[in-house]
Amino acid sequence: MDGRIPPRRWCTREERLRIFLLFSIFYFLFSFTVTRAQEWHEMKGEHFFVYYQQDKKFANDVLRQSESYYRSIASELGYQRYSGFWTWENRVKIYIYPDKESFLKVTGQNPWSEGMADYTNKSVISYAWNQNFLEALLPHEITHLIFRDYVGMDGEIPLWLDEGVAQWMEPQKRELLQAAMAKIIVDGKILSLDGLMRLDVRQVSDSDLVHTFYVEAASLVGFLIKEYGSSDFINFCRQLRDKKNVREALTFAYPTTVRTLEQLEGKWLAYYGGVKK
Repeated sequence: MDGRIPPRRWCTREERLRIFLLFSIFYFLFSFTVTRAQEWHEMKGEHFFVYYQQDKKFANDVLRQSESYYRSIASELGYQRYSGFWTWENRVKIYIYPDKESFLKVTGQNPWSEGMADYTNKSVISYAWNQNFLEALLPHEITHLIFRDYVGMDGEIPLWLDEGVAQWMEPQKRELLQAAMAKIIVDGKILSLDGLMRLDVRQVSDSDLVHTFYVEAASLVGFLIKEYGSSDFINFCRQLRDKKNVREALTFAYPTTVRTLEQLEGKWLAYYGGVKK
């Protein structure tokens, strides 16, 4: 060794080209894998498009159950199907994100949210979760869309009614309402009907208040349907669709029973064992 630095060896043109090609292939494969992981796949039913990224079996279950819920919910709400309703390109779109983190990031929903109905784009957005997705969230969000198609977007539709109808169409919720309402009453956490009318639960982060709102909303709808029948409730919704406010709609649909909000509140609380304060 004479201490001199050996001359630096430069890559030949062919070697540089080979390195560039290898890097390009690696980059292409990496990009393709990422793109494939985020790709939306589509399933088509009579009334729904289901878009999913990963679990094909889960998406197939969602499509099958959606069609079943469509028929039962539309029938129970008295929705008269018109030509082309939710068919062909008017089908409702259901987007299933792979996890809750990606769902919340895209939608900007509150952390307690498990899904949402987009009225403008007539779509349901959620993520692939096992806990009560098919039994609870799916009928809930489909009901939102059917109900809004029925009553429209321009009338005075209180949020408690919108959410109450959606809750009522979840089969499991009906069985739990009596006990849930009883606990709220015993604990002294009951919201007045006026408070329920004013509360925008979409802006609430208090989970207890959110729970109370949803239970009371569902119990009100359940009370009207079970105590006075589906026909009167459908008429009530029809009056709202025809641009009457809530007080006017009550007068038309329940002329001898709950003509006013005050009467509705008193009979509703009595039905569940409470007393109006």
